[in-house]
Amino acid sequence: MSSVKKFEAFRMFFAVVIALLLSFLVIFMVSEQPLTAIYTMVTGPFKSKRNLANVVESMIPLIFTGTGVCIMFSANQINLAGEGAFHLGGLVAAVVALKMGLPAGVSPVVAITLAGLAGAAFSSIPAILKIRTTASELVSSLMLNYISLWFCMFILMHYICDPSTGSASYLIPEEASLPALIDRTRIHAGLFLALAVAVFGYIFLYKTKMGYELRLTGQNEKFAKYAGISIVKVILISQMLGGCIAGIGGGVELLSPIYTRFSWTSLLGYGWDAIIICTLCKNNPLYTPLAALFLAYLRTGASIMARYTDVSLEIVQITQGIIILLVVAEQFLSGYKHKMIAKEAMASLKDEEVA
Repeated sequence: MSSVKKFEAFRMFFAVVIALLLSFLVIFMVSEQPLTAIYTMVTGPFKSKRNLANVVESMIPLIFTGTGVCIMFSANQINLAGEGAFHLGGLVAAVVALKMGLPAGVSPVVAITLAGLAGAAFSSIPAILKIRTTASELVSSLMLNYISLWFCMFILMHYICDPSTGSASYLIPEEASLPALIDRTRIHAGLFLALAVAVFGYIFLYKTKMGYELRLTGQNEKFAKYAGISIVKVILISQMLGGCIAGIGGGVELLSPIYTRFSWTSLLGYGWDAIIICTLCKNNPLYTPLAALFLAYLRTGASIMARYTDVSLEIVQITQGIIILLVVAEQFLSGYKHKMIAKEAMASLKDEEVA
């Protein structure tokens, strides 16, 4: 492992440790039983099968949106439409499940596939706007997320709403739902698809020509252009593929045992969470499952702590904010990085002299 990779791993670990320590400090300041609160937060997910299952269930959508954002951010396309693509994917999956009447085994495959295509089409809008008008994909994708929300609300209320519920769809047919993997939990088959998507994302970015072009463009767009890489193709492929994965995630989440109806009347936040996942794994999709597991564990522990102690769930937001702040701060441990690189260079020179 090179010095740079060692440093980044150490830097990430140190950022997480500092964030947790500062969060624990806040708990000591606001709680009358801080040790109990911290102990409950750290060990709570292991206390029962149900709690541990909650961690796994929560990490599945994070893997999808995290991988999608990693691909877009690797090409330096700051497209935040993953939130809207995820939401739209869930709606498309619900419509397919309710309206097409496909047999078991076929229905979830078709629903998830169409959800991915819907996500790709949705995330292509900021890409096309950037190509045709040089509009910032960051701004346009942020606004489009709310268009996705209200479009989905319109379809829900006018076409698939169950009048007895007021703001939820009819029940998703059993043949369209993803099967649970473990009894008395909601861990479902989408876990395997999420892990496969993370592996695919890594292979695409680091083992294919197109992935190399995306990463090179993300590092230096002018150099990539002079090297003959089509920037238009990079913009389209990175954003459409990222949106497709987010859309698949939305379809998988909606068809999981967690939901029996489409009832998403507000944005779920998985697109924003994906930025945290992407930050933790440094744009490498292979590490999105680990980053998603960490975030899901942290949130599950905080939720248990909030139920049994006097500390609120918002403590997690403090931890997340500190981690992001430290990771994106270029000067954080920069002196240590220079020492590591210098030490490795000196060792290489000594080896050459001996040889």
